[in-house]
Amino acid sequence: MTTGALYAQTDAVPQDEADKGAEIVVIGSQIRGANTTGALPVNVVGEQQIEAVAAVSGADLFRSIPQLGGVTFNEQVLGGGNANAARGDVSTVSLRGLGQGNTLLLINGRRTVLHPTSQAISGVIDSGVPTFGYNANTIPVGNIARVEVLRDGAAALYGSDAVAGVVNNVLNSDFDGAKFDAQYGGAEGTNLREFTVNGLIGKDFSEGRGNITLFAGYAQKSKLYLSDQDYTANVDRRGYVAGTSFANVSAFNGTSTSTPWGTFRALSPAANGTFLNRTITSNGTAFTNSSSQFHIQPSTNSGCRIPSGTTGTCYDDGNGATEMATVDSNLRFNSPATFSDLTTQPSVKRINLFANGHFDLTDSLTLYGEAGFYRGKTQAIIGAPGSLANIPITVAANAYWNPLGPVGSPNRLPGLSTAVVPASGLPVQITSLNYVDVGSRKVDVTNYQYRFLGGLKGQIGDWDWDTAGLYTWATAADTQENFSNTLLQAAINRTTPDAYNPFNGGCVDRPSIGDCTPNSDATIDSFRIKATRKTRTSLALWDFKVSNANLLGLWADNSIGIAAGVEYRRETYHDNRSPYQGGIRGVDTTYTDAVTGIFYGSDLGGASPSPDVRGKRNVKSAYAELAIPIFSPEMEVPFFRSLDFQIAGRYEDYSDVGSVAKPKIAGSWELLEGMRLRGSWSQGFRAPNLEVINTSTLDRVNTGIDYVLCEADLRAGRIANFSQCNRSISVLRRSGGNPNLKPEESESWSFGAVFSPPLGDGWGKVTFTVDRWRIKQKNVVGLLDYQNGLNLDYLRRVQGSTNPNVVRRDPTADDAALVAGTGLAPVGELLYVVANFENLLPVTVQGIDFNLDYLLPTAAIGTFSLNVNASRLISYYVDAPAGVTAVIDGRSAGLVNAGVPIQGGGDVVGRDGQPRWRIAATLDWTLGPVKIGAFTQFIDSVYENAVRNASTNPWIVKGQTTVNLYAQYTFKNGGPLNDTSIQIGARNIFDKDPPLASTGYLSNLYQPQARYWYTSIKKSF
Repeated sequence: MTTGALYAQTDAVPQDEADKGAEIVVIGSQIRGANTTGALPVNVVGEQQIEAVAAVSGADLFRSIPQLGGVTFNEQVLGGGNANAARGDVSTVSLRGLGQGNTLLLINGRRTVLHPTSQAISGVIDSGVPTFGYNANTIPVGNIARVEVLRDGAAALYGSDAVAGVVNNVLNSDFDGAKFDAQYGGAEGTNLREFTVNGLIGKDFSEGRGNITLFAGYAQKSKLYLSDQDYTANVDRRGYVAGTSFANVSAFNGTSTSTPWGTFRALSPAANGTFLNRTITSNGTAFTNSSSQFHIQPSTNSGCRIPSGTTGTCYDDGNGATEMATVDSNLRFNSPATFSDLTTQPSVKRINLFANGHFDLTDSLTLYGEAGFYRGKTQAIIGAPGSLANIPITVAANAYWNPLGPVGSPNRLPGLSTAVVPASGLPVQITSLNYVDVGSRKVDVTNYQYRFLGGLKGQIGDWDWDTAGLYTWATAADTQENFSNTLLQAAINRTTPDAYNPFNGGCVDRPSIGDCTPNSDATIDSFRIKATRKTRTSLALWDFKVSNANLLGLWADNSIGIAAGVEYRRETYHDNRSPYQGGIRGVDTTYTDAVTGIFYGSDLGGASPSPDVRGKRNVKSAYAELAIPIFSPEMEVPFFRSLDFQIAGRYEDYSDVGSVAKPKIAGSWELLEGMRLRGSWSQGFRAPNLEVINTSTLDRVNTGIDYVLCEADLRAGRIANFSQCNRSISVLRRSGGNPNLKPEESESWSFGAVFSPPLGDGWGKVTFTVDRWRIKQKNVVGLLDYQNGLNLDYLRRVQGSTNPNVVRRDPTADDAALVAGTGLAPVGELLYVVANFENLLPVTVQGIDFNLDYLLPTAAIGTFSLNVNASRLISYYVDAPAGVTAVIDGRSAGLVNAGVPIQGGGDVVGRDGQPRWRIAATLDWTLGPVKIGAFTQFIDSVYENAVRNASTNPWIVKGQTTVNLYAQYTFKNGGPLNDTSIQIGARNIFDKDPPLASTGYLSNLYQPQARYWYTSIKKSF
């Protein structure tokens, strides 16, 4: 494909690319030299925008492209505390906000491998399902010539994952010379500092028949701490909304019910894990409820029953986490205020190496190849570990610190009735406790990615052919500091004073911060461990493709073009869990409660059992494409300066989920010079990923709200409205793989116009595009989210029944007392929610894109360049599953309180991570050696669906506009390949904080970055 054709096919092409005279192939067509991609909406991001963004990573660059949507799979969203998350140097792309797996990422026109660790995000599309994405940070930003974004369904050309479109990263090649650059920058008032250095060297040989181009890049970033910025330093953000209608909304209090003020429950002397379910008294004073539950609190809190063994603390009856919803709210734990070293973003050390080369064996036969290497090492600091309700630890009856220990033990409470607490003592189960004295912990993640490609291409007559073999793989090793449940229980159950004491509480003068009565370092060290999870994905691919732009001659030198090809690929996925988390009985590092004998599997503190997963599939595919030019300018047909059609289809056969065949048709009609209409229609598909097909039972613990208890509180007068409800609970979601899942299928269309009128001499060149689009996706793999399951249980209970997928313990007398006089039946303690993977109902997303490019070169005042790229979501409609529809109907009928936010149904434009408008603009001016540039980005306001005030109005996260500025001076030293440039710039020059959200900020839309100054130097030879 020639550069002349390229200019006609894309919305925006960097002029320096057009000037090189090299062969350039743009995504959207496999026919070399054809004009059919003029029918397709393609954005090309070149060095100008990369420079204006001052991008250090793929995450920096791709966040600046409006169509790429919110990034729900990044180092901030994933956090450091979840052992099941994809942590480390990772950021993915999500065109149209359709989810990570619906955008295909290419390097030089061919696939790359998926990041090896999945992530389950509770989002509109991903819906808690383990999802894989392509790691944008593996792309060597310093080596990018341009990024091509095909904003159109492209499964008919590229196969699975291209539902929303394709992002092709074109790296520098065929370079002769040397370039080096270095950049250093940092954010004001924070610890964040970044340093990057890149080198590009290329050499022609054999009189220009061959070339080798080598790139090396290194980037280093320091940690950004939660304590660096006010909105992350304290999770109790109620002060930010004081004096507003959200002043009493509990969502702005992000403190945790997992605290050093533990909650406990006595077990029966049979030691088989059954609860005692009797009130226990000390010297005649009851300090447990009838369910044998008690907790620790400061003596200054109301409700104290008897003193505990720690000065200034006491025992109170009941569940501490429940009490924290009302009288004991001051016990909720504030982790960032306790540990000053917790990180918002990890430190990063990143290496990118890339080599490509080619050699013309003959005038019509070329040997070529690529080799790539990436390594990203990160370190994050996370908070102290806590207990899990589904993996309890039992304190033995004779443990040294057990207040219900045997007669004669130093810590047995006085006056215990031996009829209830026998002389041998009672075991006690820890139901909720944060082990704050363990301290903050390190999480080290090392990601690798390798890429090797070799191929041959050539010409036979009018036919171009190309064949290549590709093998690429990625690995991740995630090592975290934690504790062993087995070793912790052994430390707790010692009969000597060096036993770990879980009954000592926190700090009596500041209950939500710190632990003023820590256990000894020697005791804590006895149960510390390091656990490593290793994951791996691989992609082996071979393809053969041919194309002929002049297959069949038509009138006026027009010719039908054709492309066809076959492809075979093999994909594998391995998730090798730490032995501490494998959940396989008989392995030494699994956890069996030494007191009750109950096997729980996971020995990793705060982590549910997760067995190893293995998956593989083979995919065979074939495609064909026709380019049919009907009219051309040479024919001089009125109002038909040109008319071109593209017809394509692809067939793929999967070894595990069957086969699919999908078509595509597109057309481009140029009415007059500079005025073109275009449109396309296509079908697409995405195969279920290897984890959701091959995994066994999958347990995950999340935080949810038990709204039926909020209803009880409201009816009993304990709260005034649902915005004050604080019934957050730990929810165990139990899912499982489903080998019967069907591929997700989609239908998309777009139509638009391109205006590039001749402006005349001295007025430059302008191009304006507008494209209306729609994507409808069905059979979306998802699940009825755990919160929706709880909401359905709320509806069923006010109707007199229950949701069978919400499994609870039998109600106790205290549960009955909680709902007394409310008309509700007693609600037992939650055990787990069943939520299996399934094919759900359709999702329909539609919007409109605008793009403006203007280039004005002048001799007197320099050259001006402007690009404006805007994307507007018109609607994002999610067809609600039956369970969600029932809750929606129940809310409309008044059975469900209007203050219950409902996720998973209706139009979600403007909700959470789906802003209606996203706009980016780049402007620069060049005069001789001086260049000044600016980049601005606008993200529209959204509302937090789960955060509502007493009037059930949602919290609005305001929109924001940020501006980057830079200035550059170039020293000319005898030609374009012997220059030195110095640049000084600032991101977010007006130092705007991200708009306030209940979580501090929305990490899928914004970065927690203050004004960021940088300087760079570039040298070419």
